[in-house]
Amino acid sequence: MEYLYGRNAVAEVLNTRRRQVRRLIVAEGTRGLERHVGLAGQLRVPVESAPRHRLDRLAHGAHHQGIVAEAAAFPYTPLADLLSSVDEPALLLLLDSLQDPQNFATLLRTAQACGVTGVVIPEHRAVGVTPAVSNASAGAVEHLRVARETNLSRAVESLEAHDVWTYGLAVDASQPYWQLDWRAPAALVVGSEGSGLSRLVRERCDALITIPMAPNAVQSLNAATAGSLVLYEAFLQRQRATA
Repeated sequence: MEYLYGRNAVAEVLNTRRRQVRRLIVAEGTRGLERHVGLAGQLRVPVESAPRHRLDRLAHGAHHQGIVAEAAAFPYTPLADLLSSVDEPALLLLLDSLQDPQNFATLLRTAQACGVTGVVIPEHRAVGVTPAVSNASAGAVEHLRVARETNLSRAVESLEAHDVWTYGLAVDASQPYWQLDWRAPAALVVGSEGSGLSRLVRERCDALITIPMAPNAVQSLNAATAGSLVLYEAFLQRQRATA
């Protein structure tokens, strides 16, 4: 069990019902939690009142907004299950050793907003779905299927076997991201904040794409901003195709 905190994260973990929630802990004197308490009642989840300093400790000093949920760990989805359950053309997000929880959370919010089929992350040397990430994503991760794979380059091979084209985002690539046809089954691969795509993952990608910058730009976009731009382009192309 782990302690989720923040009103949005707790509301979404109750709404989605993907995780077992053992109890809610509400800070004494906190207002505006009627919705959360009502959802807990529907699910027969006990609600306890506690001094605020106890919630501060459970949330490791983070801003918990007066509520904490004791819940099961995030349920990762095996990649094979994720791919076998896709009905429409897949749109996947692969994150190659992303380290920053805020960048991860931002990309998760964008992925959920853009109807991404699922997210794939490495098991080692990368940020996972923690309570901090759930809170920073405003609970969006609770609606997403996330696969945690031992080897990301092998995961790319699995996508190829399912006719999913993989596109790696790279600063030194020449093809702008908007020139691709994102309506077909596709996966966007975003590299780590410091070194970008790893060599093996880069070599496995079907193509490399870039986000063109102004001639006088002094630095590239961070991973979350860059990935979000490309995901929205894919979303827009798919929306226009069904309009």
